[in-house]
Amino acid sequence: MASIKKRGENSYQITVSCGYDGAGKKIVKTKTITIDPGLTPKLADKELQKQAALFEREVENGTYLDGSKITFTEFTERWRKDYAEKQLEPKTYHRYDDMLKSRILPALGHIKLGKLQPTHLLQFYDNLGEAGIRRDVKYSVKPEFEDLIKQKKLRLVDLCRKSGVSDDTIRRMRSGKTITTKTATALCKALEVKLETLFLAQESGPLSGQSVKHHHRLISSILTCAVQWQCLISNPAERVKPPKVDKKEAAHLEEDMTEFMLSLLDDEPLKYKTMVYLAVYSGSRLGEVSGLEWSDIDFDKNLLQVCRASQYIPGKGIFTKGPKNESSKRVIAMPPLVMDLLKEYRVWQNQERLKCGDIWEDHDRLFTKWNGKPIFPTTPSTWYREFRRKHNLPDVKFHGLRHTNASLLIGQGVDVQTVAKRLGHTKATTTTSIYSHFLKRPDQEAADKLQNLFKKKTSESPKEA
Repeated sequence: MASIKKRGENSYQITVSCGYDGAGKKIVKTKTITIDPGLTPKLADKELQKQAALFEREVENGTYLDGSKITFTEFTERWRKDYAEKQLEPKTYHRYDDMLKSRILPALGHIKLGKLQPTHLLQFYDNLGEAGIRRDVKYSVKPEFEDLIKQKKLRLVDLCRKSGVSDDTIRRMRSGKTITTKTATALCKALEVKLETLFLAQESGPLSGQSVKHHHRLISSILTCAVQWQCLISNPAERVKPPKVDKKEAAHLEEDMTEFMLSLLDDEPLKYKTMVYLAVYSGSRLGEVSGLEWSDIDFDKNLLQVCRASQYIPGKGIFTKGPKNESSKRVIAMPPLVMDLLKEYRVWQNQERLKCGDIWEDHDRLFTKWNGKPIFPTTPSTWYREFRRKHNLPDVKFHGLRHTNASLLIGQGVDVQTVAKRLGHTKATTTTSIYSHFLKRPDQEAADKLQNLFKKKTSESPKEA
């Protein structure tokens, strides 16, 4: 039976006996709670008895977590099991898991949950802002690379085939550009030498302010859960401000550059041309484009339905899920030129199906591998990166085509509410926040029109005699 002892004006200590240990010492669990001072004495007593019974049940079931005795790591494990694994989307959970394992728990995991202070978090955020903290190390090629190529009498095409690295990437590397660890490793494996023989690692920089903010949000979310589960009285992360992040304009292509980029696609494979057209004209996300099925296309009404996304997680592989949120399930009107392109692409895909015969696996997906299996979710992004580098296009990623879509619509005077619905945003305020830079242009144009309107009326008014 739980015992209750008054500690302060509105605080009480609940004690539950758990028997005796091996040395005959009595084992007790205690918990301090605060009762709402606005409650009547009768309601306050009722709430107190309720909390005491709940605490006693938690102790008996072994689910009680004492914030003063468990570490942040131990609480995080319970948070994973009881909340994250059940409530979070797979990709979100994977990203959070990576942040916890790589940086957060090594730095803060040993601290007792109840001892975690704002100063600990501030020191951690400062560390994330130091040089060398990033894991995406870049490599520059040594002169030994050219010597080895000559020695082995390797042609560029042979090296590309053996390593899986594109010729454009190798040319840029030779001209002094840095490459990723993955690319450097692939080249060394193909050439049968150690990484340090041909490449020099460049010191990585600090995490961006946005990345630090993501770490802060995760920590704060976990500690909020600790407060809700009554392991903490308050959340120390709420008393810390993460580094200020300068708002940047969403990377996109301007109208003229978009037109030029689309014209270049006439000489590219039809499958990739169709991917890019869909991204530009629908504003769909990468996973949404990869997850499209032919049943989502209404050729009679020129409509595109977005109702799923294709994603990949190491260890789990490729999987299909619903869109990012409920508002992401949407139907988008498409221009006839895109629908005509889709018809042309469907004819091409049917021809490929016939060539494969029984080998073809029919998944109804628009974009597939050679045998009908769904493409890797990042294939459009990977191909577009090489495409833009080949043509020296601006450094705008595939996701930037979604921003390009929004920019073009806003520039044409389409109202924000309509843009938000087409993009699948829950609220128009989300659209306004992301594309505030774009909204300034039509706003300035509106001001100019008013200026010209009244100038015109003033000049046309009759002068007094």
